[in-house]
Amino acid sequence: MIFSKGMRRLFGVLVMVALGIGAPASLRANPADLLLVNGRIVTLDGTSSIAEALAIEAGRITATGSADQMRKLAGAATKIIDLGGRTVIPGLIDSHIHSIRAGFRYAGEVHWDGATSIAEALERLRSAAIHAKPGAWLIVAGGWTPRQFTESRKPTETEIEAVASGHPVYIQLFYGSALINSIGREMLGIKSEQDLPPAAKFERDGDGKATGWIVGGGAAIIALYSRLPKPQMEEAIDGTRRFLRELSRFGLTGVIDPGGHNLAPEDYAALFRLWRENALPLRIVYSIFAPRPGKELEDFQAYTRFLPMGTGDDLLRFNGIGECVTWGMYNNETPDDADKQEFYRVAIWAATEGMTLTVHWNNDRSVHHLLDVLERVNRERPIAKLRWSIAHLHDASDVSLQRMKALGVGWLTQDGLYFAAPSYVAERGSAQMRRTPPIVSALRLALPVGGGTDANRVMIPNPFVSLRWMLDGRTVDGIATRGTEEIPSREEALRIYTEGSAWFSHDENRRGRLVPGMLADLAVLSEDYFTVPVDRIAQIESLMTMVGGNIVYAAGPFSALDPERNR
Repeated sequence: MIFSKGMRRLFGVLVMVALGIGAPASLRANPADLLLVNGRIVTLDGTSSIAEALAIEAGRITATGSADQMRKLAGAATKIIDLGGRTVIPGLIDSHIHSIRAGFRYAGEVHWDGATSIAEALERLRSAAIHAKPGAWLIVAGGWTPRQFTESRKPTETEIEAVASGHPVYIQLFYGSALINSIGREMLGIKSEQDLPPAAKFERDGDGKATGWIVGGGAAIIALYSRLPKPQMEEAIDGTRRFLRELSRFGLTGVIDPGGHNLAPEDYAALFRLWRENALPLRIVYSIFAPRPGKELEDFQAYTRFLPMGTGDDLLRFNGIGECVTWGMYNNETPDDADKQEFYRVAIWAATEGMTLTVHWNNDRSVHHLLDVLERVNRERPIAKLRWSIAHLHDASDVSLQRMKALGVGWLTQDGLYFAAPSYVAERGSAQMRRTPPIVSALRLALPVGGGTDANRVMIPNPFVSLRWMLDGRTVDGIATRGTEEIPSREEALRIYTEGSAWFSHDENRRGRLVPGMLADLAVLSEDYFTVPVDRIAQIESLMTMVGGNIVYAAGPFSALDPERNR
């Protein structure tokens, strides 16, 4: 949650008094386990103070201050790390990322993040084909746009076939189209349009010849993806491990996962295995997705019979339901009374059970349908303490934001328009784009706001790309969109991605700031987030990421501390 400076200052003072900060070191019972010194530590405390050093004991921050002050907390076994003047921020938290699904298939996918030309993208596919087992699928599950390529177009089937070396290939572009090469179509039994999901069809060129691309709505593309073979358990475990490590490289110490399409209950097994082995490098808070249209309430009740809200620990915890609560109110701009009643049945049950709920909604023009139902639930069961949220809603109006604020409902904002803004402008106009998303308007209302990406189908998981998008509104191909009136400050954006996101998992008093008593989740940055040019923020990485005082990732000058070196 984004607190006023006065509230943050008061909270900081109370914590310092409670923990005896400022008292002589000799009065403290135990020496620190770890000291970080000679840094620029962005505490995000009530006064936005910058410290030179901090102390960690038993996974929590015990003090911040000068290096000399912190060295007085050292004992014989205290480890001291010299930061070399580098900036340290609270660990980033993505409040809306499909990390479980992404990790499940990560090891068997090809990733086009950052590729700037079709040639570079094809080279990644060629390399994957060389190293893949014979007959293995090559899958690009999303996270790219033609606008990132200098050619500003999709690859053709001919180009894909030239590098695929006889492998079946599936390439998804958002939730509107997918390319499946000839071998892939044969393996999936697709010989004609009759073999495609309902409402899907072959894309054809000007001569009426099929291009290899299949177009259709979200349901059609989801159905196509579901036909792909699932990875074996060991491959899923490897993929999950590798994807979460990639998030650690970006300074992420926590994610909130809303479930999602193409993720069955059994697909969580790889994640749970890593959790049982104490091998998770970040904190995962997850929701469960409605699996069967028309059976949502029954399924939620069955799945949660032995899974009450909050089940888990500090590394893996159940956080309620969403982002599809009911299918009748999912991507439906015109829900009827029956759709709303079914949503109400699930929502009132969730409120009665004390569950957090997050719901996907795209457009402000229709969000009144959702808000009407939420207000009905709230009249019977107040929901403010439950941390409910609306994800996406990039074009939220002031009226909608005010209704959310009155309910205690938060807003999860992502950088999907970093890829998709041109199509949004074509549909809505540049005037609407100037206030999309209305980040400053939401902060002015003191509405809880969380930062995120919605990776990996529609965006890439890099939080620094998302932070840059918050701060300049420029698309992947450099087009300026959002007006200055909706551009937050660098500190405001960072708070959204730390304490703001933590609010949605009921953790704002445990994570998101580097102050005494908080969990020692932090990232040491490759460049100073506050002083580099805005367009360089997207290139920032973490040189050392810590979760609960444990180093989970280290690179560059800290590479000797990387846990992967000792596995």
